Amino acid sequence: MADIIDARGLSCPEPVVLTKKALHRKDEIVVLVDNETALENVERLAVSMGCTINVNEEADSTYRIEIKRSTRLSSAEPPKSEICGNSSGPMVILFTSNIMGHGDDELGAILMKAYIHTLRELDNKPDIMVFYNKGVMLTTSDSGVADDLKELEGMGIKILICGTCVNYFNIQNKISIGTISNMYTIATTLLTAGRIVKP
Repeated sequence: MADIIDARGLSCPEPVVLTKKALHRKDEIVVLVDNETALENVERLAVSMGCTINVNEEADSTYRIEIKRSTRLSSAEPPKSEICGNSSGPMVILFTSNIMGHGDDELGAILMKAYIHTLRELDNKPDIMVFYNKGVMLTTSDSGVADDLKELEGMGIKILICGTCVNYFNIQNKISIGTISNMYTIATTLLTAGRIVKP
């Protein structure tokens, strides 16, 4: 019988954390969430862990996510991608603001646009770009860098956007690229990075 994880009403990243812990204990679980962001985050985690998923929306706006693992995770040996201090890990660029540097904000916005535009031309490109706090503003359709970011994403660069920040600024309908993510994924990405750059 599958364990039932009731993650309704919990904020990011709790549904993902509870799901991951449960999958280390059992190969078959059911997760209950009450919003689409949590649903998407749990689905992404399950897929990344090699699981099959079945989702049913119930009458009370609850999503019932049935997750089954094909192979058992060893609690003694986590996947390599989750091991901290990986010196050969990915290069991550961290965008915590929509401006570059401190001082004049107008100049900072110009510099940030130039920086992102220049990334397309460099040989040594990042593997992952993470956007949180006001950095999420750069991923909107009217940011002035949306086309550059789309091109970088098309080159295989992973773009992670903080879902809590997107909700805080109420810009859900303006996001034009990247993956709306969660703090669990962002924290894991930073901890496993080989190098972190913050412009």
